[in-house]
Amino acid sequence: MSNATIGRRVLLFICVLCFSSASGQVTYSIPEEMTKGSLVGKIAEDLGIELQRLKSGKGRIYTGDNTDYIELNRERGVLLIKERIDREELCGRTTPCALHFQIILENPMEFFSVTVEVTDLNDNAPIFKKSDIKFKISESAASGSAFVLEQAVDMDVGVNGLQSYSLKPTDNFVLKLQSQADGIKMVEMVLQKPLDREKQDHLSLVLTAMDGGEPRLSGTVQIHIHVLDSNDNSPVFAQKIYTSAIRENSPKGTPVMSVSASDLDEGSNGKITYALLNSFDDVTELFQVNAETGEITLIGKTDFEKTRHYQVHVQASDEGSLTDSCKVMVEIIDTNDNQPVINMMSKSSVISEDIQPGSVVMMVNIQDPDSGENGEVHCSINNNIPFAIIATSNNFLSLVTDSDLDREKSSSYNISVICSDGGVPSLSSSVTLNLQISDINDNAPVFERSTYEAYIVENNTPGVSIYTVKAQDADWNQNARVSYILEDSFINGVHISSYVSVSADSGVIHAVRSFDYEQIKDFQFYVKAQDGGSPPLSSNVTVMIIIRDQNDNSPQILYPVQTGGSLVAEMVPRSADVGYLVTKVVAVDVDSGQNAWLSYKLQKATDRALFEVGLQNGEIRTIRQVTDKDAVKQRLTVVVEDNGQPSRSATVNVNVAVADSFPEVLSEFTDFTHDKEYNDNLTFYLVLALAVVSFLFITCLVVIISVKIYRWRQSRILYHPSLPVIPYYPPRYSDTLGSGTLQHVYNYEVCRTTDSRKSDCKFGRAASQNVLMMDPSSTGTMQRIQSEKNILDEPDSPLEVCFLKTNVWDQDIMDISTYFKTEDRMDYVSWPKEKKRGILYTSKMGLCTRIWQALLLLSVLSLGTVLGQVSYSIPEEMAKDSVVGNVAQDLGLDVRGLKSRKARVYTGESAKHIELNKERGVLVLKERIDREALCGETTPCALHFQLILENPMEFYTVSVEITDINDNPPTFLRSEMKYDIGESALVGARFVLEKAVDSDVGVNGLSSYTLKPTDHFVLKTISRGDGSKNVEMVLQKNLDRDKKEHISLILTAVDGGEPQLSGTMQILITVLDANDNAPVCSKTEYKANVEENAPFGTVITTVMATDVDKGDNGKVAYMIPNAGAAGVFNIDADEGILTLTGNVDYEKRKKYEIDVQVSDQGGLSDSCKVIIDVVDVNDNKPSINFMSEAHSISENVKVGSVVTMMNVVDPDSSVNGKVNCYLDDNIPFSMKSTRNSFFTIVTDSDLDREMASEYNIVVRCSDEGVPSLSSSVTLTLQISDVNDNAPVFSMRSYEAYIIENNAPGISVFTVKAQDIDWNQNARISYILDDRSINGVPVSSYVSVSADSGVIHAVRSFDYEQIKDFQFLVKAQDGGSPPLSSNVTVKIMIQDQNDNAPQVLYPVQTGGPLVAEMVPRSADVGYLVTKVVAVDVDSGQNAWLSYKLQKATDRALFEVGLQNGEIRTIRQVTDKDVVKQRLTVVVEDNGQPSRSATVNVNVAVADSFPEVLSEFTDFTHDKEYNDNLTFYLVLALAVVSFLFITCLVVIISVKIYRWRQSRILYHPSLPVIPYYPPRYSDTLGSGTLQHVYNYEVCRTTDSRKSDCKFGRAASQNVLMMDPSSTGTMQRIQSEKNILDEPDSPLEVRSFPCDPSSHPFPLSFHDLRK
Repeated sequence: MSNATIGRRVLLFICVLCFSSASGQVTYSIPEEMTKGSLVGKIAEDLGIELQRLKSGKGRIYTGDNTDYIELNRERGVLLIKERIDREELCGRTTPCALHFQIILENPMEFFSVTVEVTDLNDNAPIFKKSDIKFKISESAASGSAFVLEQAVDMDVGVNGLQSYSLKPTDNFVLKLQSQADGIKMVEMVLQKPLDREKQDHLSLVLTAMDGGEPRLSGTVQIHIHVLDSNDNSPVFAQKIYTSAIRENSPKGTPVMSVSASDLDEGSNGKITYALLNSFDDVTELFQVNAETGEITLIGKTDFEKTRHYQVHVQASDEGSLTDSCKVMVEIIDTNDNQPVINMMSKSSVISEDIQPGSVVMMVNIQDPDSGENGEVHCSINNNIPFAIIATSNNFLSLVTDSDLDREKSSSYNISVICSDGGVPSLSSSVTLNLQISDINDNAPVFERSTYEAYIVENNTPGVSIYTVKAQDADWNQNARVSYILEDSFINGVHISSYVSVSADSGVIHAVRSFDYEQIKDFQFYVKAQDGGSPPLSSNVTVMIIIRDQNDNSPQILYPVQTGGSLVAEMVPRSADVGYLVTKVVAVDVDSGQNAWLSYKLQKATDRALFEVGLQNGEIRTIRQVTDKDAVKQRLTVVVEDNGQPSRSATVNVNVAVADSFPEVLSEFTDFTHDKEYNDNLTFYLVLALAVVSFLFITCLVVIISVKIYRWRQSRILYHPSLPVIPYYPPRYSDTLGSGTLQHVYNYEVCRTTDSRKSDCKFGRAASQNVLMMDPSSTGTMQRIQSEKNILDEPDSPLEVCFLKTNVWDQDIMDISTYFKTEDRMDYVSWPKEKKRGILYTSKMGLCTRIWQALLLLSVLSLGTVLGQVSYSIPEEMAKDSVVGNVAQDLGLDVRGLKSRKARVYTGESAKHIELNKERGVLVLKERIDREALCGETTPCALHFQLILENPMEFYTVSVEITDINDNPPTFLRSEMKYDIGESALVGARFVLEKAVDSDVGVNGLSSYTLKPTDHFVLKTISRGDGSKNVEMVLQKNLDRDKKEHISLILTAVDGGEPQLSGTMQILITVLDANDNAPVCSKTEYKANVEENAPFGTVITTVMATDVDKGDNGKVAYMIPNAGAAGVFNIDADEGILTLTGNVDYEKRKKYEIDVQVSDQGGLSDSCKVIIDVVDVNDNKPSINFMSEAHSISENVKVGSVVTMMNVVDPDSSVNGKVNCYLDDNIPFSMKSTRNSFFTIVTDSDLDREMASEYNIVVRCSDEGVPSLSSSVTLTLQISDVNDNAPVFSMRSYEAYIIENNAPGISVFTVKAQDIDWNQNARISYILDDRSINGVPVSSYVSVSADSGVIHAVRSFDYEQIKDFQFLVKAQDGGSPPLSSNVTVKIMIQDQNDNAPQVLYPVQTGGPLVAEMVPRSADVGYLVTKVVAVDVDSGQNAWLSYKLQKATDRALFEVGLQNGEIRTIRQVTDKDVVKQRLTVVVEDNGQPSRSATVNVNVAVADSFPEVLSEFTDFTHDKEYNDNLTFYLVLALAVVSFLFITCLVVIISVKIYRWRQSRILYHPSLPVIPYYPPRYSDTLGSGTLQHVYNYEVCRTTDSRKSDCKFGRAASQNVLMMDPSSTGTMQRIQSEKNILDEPDSPLEVRSFPCDPSSHPFPLSFHDLRK
């Protein structure tokens, strides 16, 4: 039985564990060869299934595509044999052998797995394919030589299978069994005793194979052995030609391949050495071969673009100098390592926007040296640009305009030409052409907006920028230059230029004046934008300036009025109850908005528990019952604060008298204003004085403590009065390389030691405090430090102070670099070490600007259509300036036009060997051409270039072929070759010789070889497929070492040129002794692959065996002893080529192991194994079988319910048999793999018929082979509806608007709901929910249509009574039971202007009229009062405006239009009448408008009658102020006393120390000071070479000194601290360092110009 049948029938079908509620598995075992109808098992009983369920569930057996060997009897519930089962036919050698199938039940679906194991019977005996086996074995065969025997075959398995072999007789041979990986035992006959042909030339043996069954069966085969004589062999390569491939740029050490040569000789003659034979080419520089292993590795760098393949000649030689050679063809695989090269042949930089489409912009040439797809270049340009790229010819592209250009849309284009090759990864290059589009003036300026609104806060600074208007002109340059002009207009009679100005260039609008919101709130004007074209184009825009209010006005208190006279008191009767209105604080704020929102707060009160102030209205009310215990005099301080940021406020004092009669009030109130102001001022000054004195006291203490600590630390470090003073002062400054008139330096030293105490040495203070400090150890830069304290003020500071006055003519320039940094550059100022008088070196490091000049700017005006090609042929080595050809004549060009059309030769990046002579129109050689250097062995050798002409653009292709001349003779790399050859070498033995190299080609190349003398050897030339020739020296006569040990030959190589050239090489041969060898396979194991379904005759591999014996003994024969593989594979007996002769199917058998026996004519044999892996081909697509399916399910089916079940089988293996199944996306189903190859489709989520009523479920299964094979099936599934959706309104809530005073029955709004259910369940009715609105049923307001959902108004609405109301509308479907949903509907009543304004203040009553008081000193804008009105309407209907209708004197008062404020519009005079009556009209903004009027009485007078003129401050406040004053005076006195005491103590201590210093003076203290010179004039070249040191030294014995230094006019002090690591610093100070005691300080003065010294010094006197 075939392996395919076995594979298909043993596929395992493992059942689904759980589909519904029951599942199971059962296993049976039966012997093979049971008769038809035999009982297998009681399946119903074993699975616990009733027979009725077996019938009703339509129980059946599912085996897929396999044969049904077993059937189900549903009546009895048993499994029966359907046909006879042969285990060997069913499973072959596979164990265990089993049948797997499924029993399927439906309604509900259940499925059970059944396994029936078929056991083996011993019904097959071992057999051999042949009845006898023949061997020819040499008598020289060594003991242990193995000879492979044919295997027996037994179809049974296990103990019934083949178990053992036996061989009889066993005089010379024994059996050896080798177990293989597949379990098969290979039988070998091993020679254990050498053969002797002279004793016995024929042997006969019997091989018996036996199994282990009962009864035991066996088979036999006869073996015939013919013994032959021995014979010698020589080594041979396994292959004559090896092929390999490596990628270019592979790293050094990369293995190329291994060559193998075998030599069956023994000892040193069998040792093989490998070497390369290549001589003149660069193979030896790129490759090397391991002399022992034959592995070829890479040692150089390969480049596919230079050489695409190499021929590596390898020689294998043994110690007897027998050699063989092979050729290794190394192909270089191209790597994409060269990016395309883009050469711009011509381009334009500027074109007009009205250029015609199709005009040429740029022309490029593309080159990519890679090959294949790596050299395939595709070019493209950026998208969405009006250009296209066109291929004009091979490797040439032109960029042309594709459509009309518009500079306003795009003024320039950065056109990137991107060229990428087809390699992986792809490499690309790009060039960018910056193309400018010249402009045409065709666009007017356009503002960014149609109107502008700008905001400015009042009280602005004149000239401040308000806003910037911006207009854009799409044109360019002058045409796009926009100027802004302010259009003439007037605001309230004032020209607009008095308010704002506009910048003509920037469009910035500036405020000309400071705006006041209270005077003007907004204004508008026009700005014109005009371009610079001719004629100019312009456009206008409206600008609205809106003034924003600032909180710049504090609230003004209108009542109670605060005057400097008597205070007014409000009376509260003692019978007043809670909430009694005492008075009302009335205040106004002339600001607007939230800045005018006022709030009232009670700041102070005599009794806070008695009164409160209304936060919004300012009403002062009682918060409890007034009692007799309450004081008569109550003082309240009320703060009125606006809501601005920051807020402003005003305070008012309200005097309240709690009394029942007026006389009681007068007795309690006195004046207090003056005392309060006095106390406040006194308190302020006392607190200020206390703070100042305390600060001075604390500062003094801190300074004293700091100075004490510092002096104490200094005295510990520097003061050692008991030690001898031997100070050393190293030199600090040197005057080097001086070249002036005064070469020496005058040093004047004044040195103070640690014991010198106080000194009168005084230095004048410089007029300028520029101090330059230098630290010799510092690496920093100069820094300038400003300070108020001089470094000389510090005590005990070991510093050196130098006063320098510098003149350039006498100054040594120091090596100082000063670094200055400005905003836009860095300047380095340096003074060189060498003395250069008066020269200052300055280097500037700014932005380095590199200006690149355009080397080539070619404007392509037009591209012609004339293209041509011409070819020339010239020999190599022609002289320079030789004529190549008359190109002008050949191309039909005018010679005179070559110059005007800028004709030139374009070669890209290649060298230019040929140039164009424009005068003659000919091509001439630019330099000598060597064909061998240019092309090497490539033929034909040619130069290709282009001839380009402009105006119009034309280009022609020119090819110049370079022909060869015979200028190179054949040469050998070596002058001689040496060979060691054994005397047993067979005639015909070949020895590879080194090839000669001739750089010429064709007939001039290498032609033939000759060898002299030819006594023993002849030459053999072998032509290779690539045209090269290998030279071999073939032995034609046996060598005899006893006659001649050394042979010398001459090899000559001759070319075919004229004259004929040649080269020679000497060959030295040493003859060695002979040695015998036996044949051996080159490999013990071969591995090969063959694809299944491969055609007959496919070559699998070649088995190589070598036998260097001579004659018939050296002839090798190949055979396959395997019986099983003989029908599928065949091996050529002579060549060892293994070919396919049968059909291989991976699904039947995956591997073949073939034993190949190699034997020569002498009977010596060897064996090797060929392991052939069958490569699976994806030749089977997945098979999808539905086992059960449903066509309709309800939408309320549970998640996870099974829809269908299927089995998917792909007999391929690995990725080819790996099947992936999937469903379409976005469907509520998923596929689950229950077990191997079984899938179920189940619901993945809840189904909703309203979303999808039908699904076409497409099951797609594909394997992972290449190419992938797939199958698909479609299941159409209907979803039945369930009423599960309530109606849904289109909105979560509704809002409807209706204008008040509507007609009853009008339609207000329509609500809409949808039910996504189907049919009756989706029918919707609308019902008004029963509710009440303000106690009235909602049905009295609105009604709803049950079918349409239209809502109608039942009554007419009044906005002032009801502004809005809401109710619920229910939508109910027609399902059973019905489902419903509610929605809230809100009805908004819109206001109509049906109410007139109501005046709140001033209150109009029938009693006496209230008059507002205006003093006669009131100025313009004085606020008289404010009319306050409201309108119960809303929106703009409630917007109020105020107008003055009537007035006694219209020229005196005005009313604010928006705020109702009544103000004076001129100065009040004495002529104005006291009684003024104003009538103000308050009008709303409705349509039509409504109004109300109010009369305001105004009294023009200076004062009210004075009441309560003698109010005084409360007793509590007075006592509080007296106590505060007392404590402040006391604190000031104490602090002042402490401060004065501290000063007295400090002065006393200073006087005491001064007296102590006079007493502690030590005149007899020995002083041994050493003062080395400080300054030296080194390397001077002037007239005075010496250094003069003038020293003035002060010691502890110097007493007081009158040494005095005048004050310098300039205090440029150079201070150096040797221990400092800082940088130069500039220190400013007012105190001299010499003022501090114990300072070891040295002072030096360097007047560079004695005549210019600012003060006279007598240093000579000091020195004396």
